[in-house]
Amino acid sequence: MRLSRRLRHQRVDESLSPTEMAVLGTLARCGSATPGELARKEHVQPPSMTRIVAMLESKGLVRRDPHPDDRRQVVVRQTEAAEAMLEESRVKRNAFLAQLMEGLDDDERAVLRAAAPVLEKLAHSDTNPR
Repeated sequence: MRLSRRLRHQRVDESLSPTEMAVLGTLARCGSATPGELARKEHVQPPSMTRIVAMLESKGLVRRDPHPDDRRQVVVRQTEAAEAMLEESRVKRNAFLAQLMEGLDDDERAVLRAAAPVLEKLAHSDTNPR
């Protein structure tokens, strides 16, 4: 938890909440989605996601396009500004982690390499244990 908190501070845009960053990350990983799909993926209520999308749109980080099959819905897509901001944040976090890893010995690095696939699986699991 402490490492996660420290990594959250390695952002380019400090005005975004962790949830807003998570939504942008989901869009980057999974592609465009409806607000309802985003709400399910982020485990928030649809009205909350509507507010998050509106805030991201006001900052020029996402856009809403008409849904191709259902005129009642919209599809949320990240903008080029969001892609650039996410990439810059990723570079900053990677540099921070690289600096931390300089203090590890070879055995500790091997343990991290072995654990990485398991941590990746846990991070992207769609199950909600609650």
